[in-house]
Amino acid sequence: MAGSPAFAQAGFRPLWNGSNLSDFRIDTPELWSVEEGMIVGRSPGIRYNEFLRTKKSYGDFHLKAEFRMTDPTGKANSGIQFRSKETEPPSHEVVGYQADLGMNYWGCLYDESRRRKVLVQAPESVIAKIDKAAWNVYEVEARGPRIVLRLNGMVTVEYTEAEAGIEQSGFVALQLHSGPPLEMRWRGLVVREL
Repeated sequence: MAGSPAFAQAGFRPLWNGSNLSDFRIDTPELWSVEEGMIVGRSPGIRYNEFLRTKKSYGDFHLKAEFRMTDPTGKANSGIQFRSKETEPPSHEVVGYQADLGMNYWGCLYDESRRRKVLVQAPESVIAKIDKAAWNVYEVEARGPRIVLRLNGMVTVEYTEAEAGIEQSGFVALQLHSGPPLEMRWRGLVVREL
């Protein structure tokens, strides 16, 4: 099922239908599948970043997602794009904020294909408490210019956007980063619009 009992809270609804990927735009269907109610992204080692993008856009919202990364090399990267837009075709790249995870990026806020930098680095004291091979919970809360990220309930980012012209709405997307092979499993994806 798309939502898990842990996320059965007032106002949250599943981000997707829980049975197929029809709620998403997919450029690389060979990398994405649904298994036992989970979204699974498998990268054999890809040259470019790939994304599974919602057809719906979100502005102010609170998103929760359980995830597990299988990273044989210890160097893989993934994340959750939000308030994102497409770049010019035929690129599969996207532009927007990313709740990042993976080597050196766990819990960070990254600006994908726009400013191309970490906007806020997560505290090492928080990241040290995370079992990176286990199931973990990411939360993204975006309200106006304010963004809060949490991993397993611990705040990793509190950020207020000060730059003019930065998008305040857009799609949500799951990322498979270019580079080493990895597998990402996502479940319990729920969202509450604010």
